[in-house]
Parts: sequence; structure tokens; C-alpha cells
Amino acid sequence: MCRRSSEAAADDTEGNIEMADNKGTIKVNCFVVGMVQTNFYYLHRENSKETIVFDPADLGDRLYEELDKLGLQVKAIFLTHAHFDHIFGVEALKARTGAPVYACIHEKNLCESPRLNQSQMTGRPCTVSPDFYLQDNEEVTIADITMKTIFTPGHTEGSCAYYIEDGHILISGDTLFQGSIGRSDMPTGDGETLLESIRTRLYVLPDDTVVFSGHGDTTTIGYEKKHNWFVRA
Repeated sequence: MCRRSSEAAADDTEGNIEMADNKGTIKVNCFVVGMVQTNFYYLHRENSKETIVFDPADLGDRLYEELDKLGLQVKAIFLTHAHFDHIFGVEALKARTGAPVYACIHEKNLCESPRLNQSQMTGRPCTVSPDFYLQDNEEVTIADITMKTIFTPGHTEGSCAYYIEDGHILISGDTLFQGSIGRSDMPTGDGETLLESIRTRLYVLPDDTVVFSGHGDTTTIGYEKKHNWFVRA
């Protein structure tokens, strides 16, 4: 489980959760960063220093320094969506690592608009320029980890999740939380679309899939199907 803190902490590093697939162990680790306590995940193979990261919420330089202390080399930055609390750290982390940025093709509008991604209202207008836009069901292999992009509109028009099939790992962004779901009242959000995405794109995954959400604790698909008051199977 991820320790809760307002910014990256040097001792919140290795061994948070380990998931095994047919290639060995994948370490899933987390820093909680930024004004709304966003989970910044970094994943790597047990015997590898190459890592992939998700949603650098803020403090990109600090995140780089903490990962560098571990000897980890960031090979790619993935975005589940482009709200300000998931992108403030992207530019600095990319500058320090040279890692390419990936996002869903349908999130281009939010990436390019401080109004739509809500950064404008914080007084820190921010945009991001992904190097690669991903299509629904597109697979990417980096750092010996293969992920499938799952288009999950509703929280935003271009929200997506990333599924590592062999390890039954889902990086869900702000679509699905432990016992809750993402907001749909911000620009490009839609409540019915969000519920449909959860039912038809996420609840079809194996019940033992571990869900690493954009905020809060981990859960599983099976648990949410039975107990999530907002959307049950």
C-alpha cells in the first residue's frame, strides 16, 4: 500500500506491492504528491532499474531526485488523463529524464487547454505535449512491461486506464476508486459515460485484478463489482 504524504518522501520507495507475472516480479510503488494527494506510481521489474511512471502530479524535479537515489531510470511517462493534479510535474520530470510522454488520443483537448484541464483556476496554467497518443486497446512494451491502453471516458473525454495482463495490474486513474468513482462534473466529463466505462471496460477484467487508483487506496475489480455503491456488476 502507498504511504499517505503531501509530497514525495525518500523512505517511501521500494517494496510497496509486488505482483508476479510469467516474467517474474513487477514492483508497484507510489509517492503521494500535490495539493489533492495524487498517487504517482512507478513500476519496474525486480532485477531492473528501468521504470515506467504514471501521472506526475507535481514536484517533477523532486520525483526525479527520489527515483535517481534508487538508481531507477525513467523510460516512459504515462498519463491516465490531463487534469492539473495529474500533470503539474510532467514537464520537469521529462526534462530531467528525457522520457517520452504517452496519453490517450482522445485527451488531446485537455492536454492543450488550461481551461479544460482546470489548471487555469489554480493560478498555474499548464499544458502538456505528449510525444505519443495511444489508441484504445493499443499495447506498449517498455522496461520489459507490456500494457494495454483501455479507453475509459467519463471522468474526462479522453480518460484511459493501463492494464498489465500478466500481472493483473490496472492503473485506473480517476475512473474507479476503492468504493467510489471519479467525478464527472468538470469539463468534458459525463456521468452516464463514466458508469458505462466502468461496467463495460473495467468490470470485464479478472476479479483478482488489483486496481491502483489516482487517489486513495488500492482495491480489486472483484471487490468493486460486489461492494461499490455507485456501480455494481
